[in-house]
Amino acid sequence: MEKKFRPVLTVRIFGEEKCFGPGVAELLRRVRSEKSLRAASASMQMAYSKAWTVIRNSEAALGFKLLVSTTGGKHGGGATLSPEAEKLLAAYEGYCSALRRFAEEEFSAAFSDIL
Repeated sequence: MEKKFRPVLTVRIFGEEKCFGPGVAELLRRVRSEKSLRAASASMQMAYSKAWTVIRNSEAALGFKLLVSTTGGKHGGGATLSPEAEKLLAAYEGYCSALRRFAEEEFSAAFSDIL
């Protein structure tokens, strides 16, 4: 069986400290699909309190809200991504995709005779 090697890149955005990366991006994707931070965190086996901490820390570092939350009641609460979060997530995903394509090309050129 032939082994296939590939580069694996992880993109994290830093200001004074880390403020956005693959974990926050995945949490936002799941909030988008689940319409709830609680459901999103549960689907990641993450404590709800930890998810709130991650979101709050990222919002503080970025300077804008990531979630628009509605409180519970007759039909329950929920959360959606803010317009800024939608833009950030789209930009992050596009940037990561472009870097992966570039890295695969460069990896192939650099290691084609070795691996």
